[in-house]
Amino acid sequence: MSGCGLASRIFLAGLMLLGGLVALVDAQDVSRYPIRPITFIVPVSPGGSTDLYFRLLCKEAEKMLGQPIVILNKPGLVQGTSAIAVAKPDGYTIGQSSNSAMLLIPHLEKVPYNTIKDFKYIVQTASVNFGVFTKGDSQFKSFKDIIAYARQNPKKVTYGGPINSIHYFITEQIARKEQVRFTNIPFKGGPEVQNAVLGGHVVFGVGDFNYSLVEAGEIRLPLLFREEKAEEYPQTPVLKDLGYDVPAPYYFGICGPAGLPDAIVKRLEDAFTRAMKEPNVIKGVKELRLPTVYRDSKALDEYIRVNYEKFGKIVKEIQVN
Repeated sequence: MSGCGLASRIFLAGLMLLGGLVALVDAQDVSRYPIRPITFIVPVSPGGSTDLYFRLLCKEAEKMLGQPIVILNKPGLVQGTSAIAVAKPDGYTIGQSSNSAMLLIPHLEKVPYNTIKDFKYIVQTASVNFGVFTKGDSQFKSFKDIIAYARQNPKKVTYGGPINSIHYFITEQIARKEQVRFTNIPFKGGPEVQNAVLGGHVVFGVGDFNYSLVEAGEIRLPLLFREEKAEEYPQTPVLKDLGYDVPAPYYFGICGPAGLPDAIVKRLEDAFTRAMKEPNVIKGVKELRLPTVYRDSKALDEYIRVNYEKFGKIVKEIQVN
């Protein structure tokens, strides 16, 4: 054997040994995970119910993991979600899987991530109550009243809500099914929509609402954009109660970048699943009036895949018309 051939074999053997050692270190690191603080990206401003919920949940989950979980607010759904997608897949940067950022926005504009390919979905621990709300003393006692009025008064029913939001597309799908016309008055967010409803500037609002105003009777809830009955509002019908086969994929989920090792996903899934059952989290969820809805990693992944496809079709239908 020539000296050159022997040297090549020794070099290749060295590479294989090095690769094996690296793999062994990686495996050991995964088994020890986490060994340092975890950054949790929330793609909204601090102080709202979303931010408060994840701070509460992470505070309990870090006890299970033995390391701090540091909340990092990155307002701007696309920006915050993109930061999760490009993070190193080592489990030290994870964050909120936002329904709008994952399921809707990619069908409306070019985004620097792929909902299906660029994320590893870890767990869902809660949801949120969005829906239709009117002024407490409105003439419309039910959502059927709104539909009946819309039939008798074409184009006179106005509603407030962010344009190109999930709420907007659900509302427009309902209008298509009922063969009525609603006129959308666009607002930036929930508080502005709420003020417009309370001021009598629109017939109804869609989206988020202040539960204290509901409980005080200043706001009425004719319909919730939910897939299941809300424990918080048991008398309020949800979509299927009125015969609307329209997806309403609102969820509080957790995700990391694609390539996250299964062992780390499992470790995080278990920690957050245990955390959501802790008394402090249960108490906080009730105070925030958030529904508890659970999906493990596999179920959440499938839920997002299905609803991503559904909303792609809905967006095309609405925009064509």
